Formats: sequence, C-alpha cells, structure tokens
Amino acid sequence: MAGGSCRARGAGAGGRAGPRLDGLFVRRFLRLQAVLLLGWPSPGALMFLTLLGVALLEQLAIYQVGLIPSRYYEVLGNKDLSGFKTLTAVCLALIVVSSTLKSFDQFICNMLYVSWRKSLTEYLHSCYFQGQAYYSLHVLREDIDNPDQRISQDVEKFCRQLSSVASKLIVSPFTLAYYTYQCFHSTGWLGPVSIFGYFLIGTIINKVLMSPIVSKLVQQEKLEGDFRFKHMQIRVNAEQAAFYRAGRVEHMRTDRRLQSLLQTQRELIGKELWLYIGINTFDYLGSILSYVVIAIPIFSGVYSDLSPTELSALVSKNTFVSMYLINCFSQLIDLSSTMTDVAGYTHRIGELQESLLSLGRKKSGNYSEAKASWDLDGSDSGEDPEPRDTAFLLEQVTLSVPSSGKLLIKDLSLRISQGNSVMIVGNTGTGKTSLLRVLGGLWESTRGSIKMLTCFGPRGVVFLPQRPFFTDGSLREQVIYPLKEIYPVSGSADDERIVRFLELAGLADLLKRTGGLDEQVDWNWYDILSPGEMQRLSFARLFYLQPKYAVLDEATSALTEEVEHELYRVCLQLGMTLISVGHRASLQKVRRGGSTPCLPGGGKTEEAEKVPGEQRGVTEAGEPHCARHRDIPQSLCY
Repeated sequence: MAGGSCRARGAGAGGRAGPRLDGLFVRRFLRLQAVLLLGWPSPGALMFLTLLGVALLEQLAIYQVGLIPSRYYEVLGNKDLSGFKTLTAVCLALIVVSSTLKSFDQFICNMLYVSWRKSLTEYLHSCYFQGQAYYSLHVLREDIDNPDQRISQDVEKFCRQLSSVASKLIVSPFTLAYYTYQCFHSTGWLGPVSIFGYFLIGTIINKVLMSPIVSKLVQQEKLEGDFRFKHMQIRVNAEQAAFYRAGRVEHMRTDRRLQSLLQTQRELIGKELWLYIGINTFDYLGSILSYVVIAIPIFSGVYSDLSPTELSALVSKNTFVSMYLINCFSQLIDLSSTMTDVAGYTHRIGELQESLLSLGRKKSGNYSEAKASWDLDGSDSGEDPEPRDTAFLLEQVTLSVPSSGKLLIKDLSLRISQGNSVMIVGNTGTGKTSLLRVLGGLWESTRGSIKMLTCFGPRGVVFLPQRPFFTDGSLREQVIYPLKEIYPVSGSADDERIVRFLELAGLADLLKRTGGLDEQVDWNWYDILSPGEMQRLSFARLFYLQPKYAVLDEATSALTEEVEHELYRVCLQLGMTLISVGHRASLQKVRRGGSTPCLPGGGKTEEAEKVPGEQRGVTEAGEPHCARHRDIPQSLCY
C-alpha cells in the first residue's frame, strides 16, 4: 500500500522542535475555529450562542443556590419556621432549574461535538480529495504521518475534548468579572488581588508542565497510527503473509511497534504526573485561600459589631463568593490536562490543514490538462489550440524520482494521437510507470512541458494502474466506477451492457457469486477476487466507460497471453487508442499501428521507429470497417 512509506517516514521531524504551547499553536487553533464557526447563521455558530445563553442562566441559578446556606443560617438562627418552609421551597425550585439547565448544557455540548466534527471533517475532505492531494500526502510528502488517522481519529478526539470544555471556557470571562466584583465588594481589594495572584502563579507553573506533554502526545498519536497501520497491513495482505508463513516474524514486528507505543505512553504518563500534582495542589490550596481572604477583615475588626448569627450568615455568603471565584480559576487550571490533548490534536490537524492548503495552491508550471469531466452526456465546446485528435504532447521532458532525484528519462518528446496506439517497453526501474505518472499529472517533470489535451473520463482518457482499485459497494458500482449513480442509460438496457461486458471480460460467474448487480456485499473485493479476476474486472470497467484513450500499466500481467489478446482486441473494437506498458512481446501483436518508446537501462528515453501495422478502422484484410459494429452489438457502445 502506498501509505506504508508515509508511516515509516512519519517521525521525520526529529531535527525540529516538538509542538508546544506557543504562537504556532494559537495560529493553528484560530484557523480551526474559523472552520468550526464558519458562516452565519451556521448550525455550529447558533449552537455556540445557545450554549452561551444556557451557561449564563446556569451560572445565575448556581449563584442563587450558593446563597441558600447563608439564608438557612439566618432562618435557623432566628428560629423562623415560616421562613424555613419558604426557603426550602425556593431551594427545591432552584435545584430543579439548575439541574435542567446543566442537562441542556451537556446536551448542547454533545450536539456541538457532532456539528464541529461534521464541519471540520467535511472541510478536510474537500481539501484532501481535491485534485490529487491525497496521493501527494501519502506518496510524495515526507512530513505528514498518517493523514487518514488525523482525519478520522484526531478530528474526533479534538472535537470531543473541545466540546467538553466549551461551556466552561465561554462562560468564564462573565463569571470571573461578576465574582471579582462581588469579591471586591465583600473583602475589598485584598481578596481579588490574592486570588488573581494565585491563579497567575498556577498558570505559569502549568504552562511549564504542559509544554513537554503536548509534544509527547503528538508523538504518541503518530505511534498509534503506525501500530494501527501494521495491523491493517496484515489484514489486507493476510493471504500473502500466510504463504510466507510469516506469523512469527510479523508477530515480532507488530510487538516491536507496540512496545515503542507503550514506552511513549509511559513517558507521557510520567510527565502528566507532575501536571496532576500541580492541578490537585492548587485545588486544595484554593479551598483554604477562600477562608484566608475572609479571615483578614474579620480579625482586623471590620465586622466586630455583628452578632454571631449575622456573622455566620455573612461569612457563609462571602466565603461562597470568594470560593466560587477561586473555583472559576481552579476549573481553568483543571482544564490543563484536557487542553494539552486539545493542543496536541490542534498541532496534528493544523499541520495537515497547512499541507492541504499548500497543495491546493501549488500549480505545476510544466503540466497542463484539459478540464476533467466524468459526464457521459457532456459535449465538447470551444476551440482547442491543438488538434482534437491529440491526447498528450510532451516536449523535451526530463524526469527524475521525486524522493531521490534519480534520473529516469531525459529529453523525451512525444505526441500521442487518436488511432496511433503506443507501447512503452524497457527494463525494470527505467521509468515506464513513472512516465505514466507524469502523463496523469501525479508527478512533475524536472524539465520540459507536458500537455494533456483531453479530459479524464469516458470522452477522454482512463488509466488502468498496475494494482486495480475497487471501492466498497455492489458489483455495478465496481463496473461503473468512478461514475456516480446516474447512468447514461438507465434500466434494463444498462444492465444488459454491464452483463455483456462482464462476459467479454470472462467474469460471467461473478454475477452469480454476488447475487446480482445491485446486491450490497459486505466483503472486501481484494479478498474475494484473484489477481487475474481483479484485472478482468478492471477491463470490464474499461469496456463500460469506453474512453477514447486507455492507459494500461501492465494491466494484464496476471493473465494468459490468450486472454490478454482477447481483452486488447475488445478495447480496439470499442475504438480505444491504447498507451500500454508491458514486457510481453505479445502485446505488439494486438497493437494497431503507432510507436514504441523504449526505455533503456540508462534511463534516457528514445522513440523507436514506427512498426508497420493496421490503422484504426481498417481490417486485417485492408477493408474499412466500423469497430463498434464488428463483433459487439451497437447497443453496447455509446
């Protein structure tokens, strides 16, 4: 799998400073917030405002509940039975209101989690699947480990952790301002100053303790992705591994990744221990500080004229105000462990976002292509500067391997036109598949220009890579891939075409095995089909799409020469111009005219002289014919 190299390279940031709570974190966090709260009135923004309103009402109810003990001191001290009953009724009502508001608070936070995850995941998907960004991340980029994990798991954890603290974070400025005023009114300037000083010291200490945890958390998530990928690698390649009797060695290699992950987790837990000590210490100190703040005016004689009952009620009220202000700060300090997780996921997701945006802005200076279209019913419009029968135009192209810089092709000029099939031959490692990657726009050439003068899809070019790709879904979805569910011909006529193409590809029995074209299957197509069947199904897809040009990268390597000859013959009868990569000399027998670029071991590409052969639309006997009416019914062609 292409992603494997990305996993092995993921720790490549060894020379760089690890992610920390710094300006980079703030910038990445704010960019993610712009995505979460994008637009007005978006569901996320509306829920955020609703959460703020509910949280403020909840704090108002809590404040009223907090004053209840001081009132009980008064009614009990005065032996006021009527006042006691009234106060108890009010207390019960406040409890019901507070519990209801708290429940709504939790409900909105959970809904925010779902809304934020939807917004952020869809945003990343839109960038990830734009152009070939997903290919570049998994194959060409060395700085982003496990992009799939960052989108599927890190986003989920980020949104869940952030939603769990959202209510406390958005209401904190209001509660801090209100209780600071109340504390100043009760204790004078000494109370607020002492509490703010306490919080400042706690924040500085926690900042020091949190920074190494953030970088260690990022490392842990990277190793989690590596460990998960190793198990996925075994799952996808279970048969191959079984033939090698690779159980013992893969057991050892998988355990090695597990031990690396567990060692990092132990180090993370050790660093978190000091953070927890700091958090718990400040929690307990806060409970004492509230009494110290209220004790100062009492012992200085400010309240010497009050009776014991009045003093008890005043102490209860003032202690609640001071304690709640301290509690507001303590809650923020308690969020340190959660915020370290948020910071770690922010760095991982923010790094992915930056890479996707850079890939989206990046334009190849030496590659251009026509507007891609998978619309079977679309029509061409406008005038092309190049002839319409030309698919690719390469001028003085030099190609090197992106990662190593190894020279593969030098000064290649080539025009691929309709009706002139091309076969690319050469030794292994001389750049045959690399040339196709350049034609497809996956790789950039070192020098020269590449123009693709047709579109992707049925009216242009379709690529068949060495390893066939099958998505999840029914047999019909495999054949029509990557077209959407809207077919050019609907109903039984389209069904007949698909069945006929399966028969031409030698897969008539596959329809019975799947239970029908539209039967939803829960298996992995790679586990059910043999390598030869996968290549046959790829050709059935090619027959269905019927492009003008088909680029085949050793697409028949698992098939016999007889089957290969038959599949190529059907492609030619359907009017396709073939650009083939292969080793077999038999491929030249089914090729209709054209040229054979050869890739010698030295890496320099030379164009061989054209081999005499039939031109497209001419029979072996030299008689003109319509390929679409020869062996295949007209109803099977577009």
